[in-house]
Amino acid sequence: MISFISRVVDDIFSKQKCYDNLIFVLPSQRSCVFLKEEIIKKLPSSSFLPKIISIENYIQEIGDISLIDNTQLLFEFYSIYKQNLPKENIEPFDAFSQWATIALHDFNEIDSYLVNSEDFFTNLRDVKKLEEWFQDKKPSQLAINYLQFFEYLHILYKGLNKKLKNNKFGYQGLVYKEAKNNLELYIHNNIDKHIVFVGFNALNKAEEYIIQELLNNNIASVYWDANETIFNKFNEAGVFLRKYKSEWVYYQENPFLWIENQEISNQNINLIGAPKNITQIKYAGELISKLENFSKTALVLADENLLTLALNSLPNNVKNINITMGYSLKDIPIANLLDAIFKLHLNQQKFNKGIERIFYYKDVLNILNDPFLNKLYNETLQKISTKIKSENSIFLGLETIKKCLSPNEAKELSLLFSLFEFSTDMNAIITQCCSLLNELKEFVVGVEKEYLYRFYTIFQQLETLNTTYNHITDLKTLTLFYNQLLQNEKLSFQGEPLQGLQLMGMLETRALDFETVIITSVNEGILPAGKSDFSFIPFDIKKHFGLPTYQEKDSIFSYHFQRLLMRAKNIYLIYNTENDGYGSGEKSRFLTQLEINNPSITKSIISPKVQHIEVPLIQIEKTEEVLQKLKEVFIKGISPSALATYIYNPVSFYEQKVLEIYEDDEVEETIAANTMGSVIHDVLEEMYTPYLDKFLKKENIAKMQKKCNDLLTKYFRKHYLKGNIKTGKNKLIFEVSKNLINRFLKQEMQLLNENKQLKIIALEEKLNTEIIVEGINFPVNLRGIVDRIDELDGVIRIVDYKTGKVEANQLKLSDFSIICEDYKYTKAMQVLLYSYLYTSKMNKQISPLQSGVISFKNLNSGFIKINFSDKFRGTDYEVTEERIQDFIVEIRKLISEILDPAIPFIENKNLPF
Repeated sequence: MISFISRVVDDIFSKQKCYDNLIFVLPSQRSCVFLKEEIIKKLPSSSFLPKIISIENYIQEIGDISLIDNTQLLFEFYSIYKQNLPKENIEPFDAFSQWATIALHDFNEIDSYLVNSEDFFTNLRDVKKLEEWFQDKKPSQLAINYLQFFEYLHILYKGLNKKLKNNKFGYQGLVYKEAKNNLELYIHNNIDKHIVFVGFNALNKAEEYIIQELLNNNIASVYWDANETIFNKFNEAGVFLRKYKSEWVYYQENPFLWIENQEISNQNINLIGAPKNITQIKYAGELISKLENFSKTALVLADENLLTLALNSLPNNVKNINITMGYSLKDIPIANLLDAIFKLHLNQQKFNKGIERIFYYKDVLNILNDPFLNKLYNETLQKISTKIKSENSIFLGLETIKKCLSPNEAKELSLLFSLFEFSTDMNAIITQCCSLLNELKEFVVGVEKEYLYRFYTIFQQLETLNTTYNHITDLKTLTLFYNQLLQNEKLSFQGEPLQGLQLMGMLETRALDFETVIITSVNEGILPAGKSDFSFIPFDIKKHFGLPTYQEKDSIFSYHFQRLLMRAKNIYLIYNTENDGYGSGEKSRFLTQLEINNPSITKSIISPKVQHIEVPLIQIEKTEEVLQKLKEVFIKGISPSALATYIYNPVSFYEQKVLEIYEDDEVEETIAANTMGSVIHDVLEEMYTPYLDKFLKKENIAKMQKKCNDLLTKYFRKHYLKGNIKTGKNKLIFEVSKNLINRFLKQEMQLLNENKQLKIIALEEKLNTEIIVEGINFPVNLRGIVDRIDELDGVIRIVDYKTGKVEANQLKLSDFSIICEDYKYTKAMQVLLYSYLYTSKMNKQISPLQSGVISFKNLNSGFIKINFSDKFRGTDYEVTEERIQDFIVEIRKLISEILDPAIPFIENKNLPF
């Protein structure tokens, strides 16, 4: 393969005898490097190297004006904005910046395409008037403000242009316009030079004018990179080149260099569909691993956001790699820490907690859990975190945090605690962030020092800008510009640009050729990028004044895509087969065009090989230490809920009872279901306690109903530490709890209205008894707390409150043998065990006796009793002595299994939830 750049160098050297007067102008810095290498190969050893420059730098030379930084440009624009608008119309900087970036983008296009600003803004204003004006009614104030905005836009444009030119700075469009105005002087001073433009395609109006003038003065040559296919009138890739060839006066008498007519024979083109980004990149890594030589191989990321993923997926045989894209600073861990610091203070303002100097707990935990800080302070931060969770504080101050530590520990964390104290002066905050980064550098080594230095320069830049312009007046604006600078800042990779695999973005491929090309994310919306509304200028105005629209941008992408494939032998085009939820993201139309023009293309759909790995169930043998711990647990007392945990999953039982591992405390911002259950239990206990051993009366229930609100407030404060129950979801949960209790009390009242006798025997009764289990050489203590024991019309009832939903079928039990096998029946096991404990305490047979559940999420079912009937829809509710003894036989079997040394704890693979 003879590359395009190689052919250009050969042609120029055959026509030019003197090389030191040559100036090569290329689309990018990357192509400049490749051209330089090609020239060094072919240049006589005694010659000087010609000048090689990118178009961006070349235009700045012609215009004798420097390119301004985007953030500084925004600050300059705000200064102009404040000078030219009435004081009452001036917006704060953060609001201004939201639309100013769009306006600056439009200004850039207006100047790049040499549009007459007077005509343009007059037309734009008139079009907007036509859009907003209604003949039968007066325009609204909103419409007037909207039209006034476009009136001001021209004033701002002129003011900004004037100030920038006076300071010898300009945004890209202004640089182009100045270069056009300065061109005559440039030509006069460089008449002995020969400028060679290499590998261009879509030129803006200023570039067209400059290149044509240089051509017409016979001091330039232009080498276009195209073939016959691109010049086909139906091919959108050739829109610009066909226009230049037919319209430029120079080409009426001079040849067009070049339209290549040599076709690459036996091109190996592969279209590969892969689900999701990770599969695309992993497959690209597999392709690269099969190659032996990477010197003429390019991995092109159409979506440059996949750079990190690509770097982590390269095979081991890639020893040298050249990366044209920078690594974004926002992907570096220290960025998360700074983001968490800003969010801490912004949310303090959002929740109006600045005067109290307290912070939202999630923001505090984000800082305490930051991996960078945890590396510095070991376990100290997790100690604070655990304490915060246990106290359930939604908002907390710095003093509260310090109390979690000893004085010495707090002293060691002085750097961390300084993050919680921000000044109201923005320059002081910037200085504080610089100081933080400066102190952190003592704790890092290697590349991390480079990270910190780059963040340090961002804050230095912010400090310089704010000292000059003084536009950053609040934390929100500071955060906005910090994030803007962060997105633009990238860490450049160092390496030998001409060796090894080339990892590139699409635009970096301009004028370059490779034998093997792998392109990822060849999908609509990425390649081509699709429509973008980042402009105030309507489509028809753009068309009228010759400004680029999405149609021209699609043509540009089409050209880059086709040109890259033009000389390649092995081509792998990978696209994402998974469309997004809105119907976009399908395979790029560029691939469909390729399929039509190349019937021999290889097409395939790939997917990751998912290996079925049989994960063995967790199995824990019962060692002497485990058996000893179990013995202690069963002598102390085992509860029905613990037995239910074993039935659910023996491994969970082992973790809780043997290892004593429980779930971590978490801050309850929203009241949890178990907290709500505890509150309802406590409220009902206090309500009914005055009436123990008494028959309830209607007036007793009425009295309880009046106390409901106060008691709920009391017990929510007890169980929901420092939580707010007056607003949001918690207020709703409070009201739901009140509604449930009131509905329950109404049911109690209904019983009394039916002249039933209801007597409260016990509340939250603690019961326990010892049983002997065959084969176990120590007594087993069964214990439990019964929510309520009452007597209704002579029937003793064991009642368990459940705030969750319980159905009657969960308490229908005719065969006791299944009670220890199926978790569904653990509620029945629980209340039957309470019945056994109660009868053991009373030391006599109690008849009639019923046992069951009151489910607060199924109150319509009332008291749901254990039903022993084996008939369909049959009922048999009496808990007899015989049934209790049959039940205890199964409980003994269950306990025997738990304590059997030969039976390990085996994970339940069919967990019910």
